[in-house]
Amino acid sequence: MRKAETQNQYVAKQLEESLYHLSAEQLKNVVIAYEPIWAIGTGLTASAQQAQDMHAFIRAQIAEKYGREVALHLTILYGGSAKPGNAGELFACPDVDGGLIGGASLVAADFVAITEKLP
Repeated sequence: MRKAETQNQYVAKQLEESLYHLSAEQLKNVVIAYEPIWAIGTGLTASAQQAQDMHAFIRAQIAEKYGREVALHLTILYGGSAKPGNAGELFACPDVDGGLIGGASLVAADFVAITEKLP
């Protein structure tokens, strides 16, 4: 998908099928966690720019459907192998609101180091 550059269409379809039945009021209670399909279970991580690009795309799709105000208040987490070494760069992206930490949460020192990178 990433190599074919069809990731935006894929994610747009996922958003439509999973969220667009909700009202704007209901969407206020939703947190989206995004992980690139090619990263799931691989330990691979999107670059900060790749994560930012997709999070901005998701936010733009939500804005198109629900309005800018709803999109700006939506929490979008990066769920793809955030680690102490990349968390700061990921969390510095304007559309990445935090992380859904997986395996790194099992090592207390790593988890603490990740949380210290949050703005």
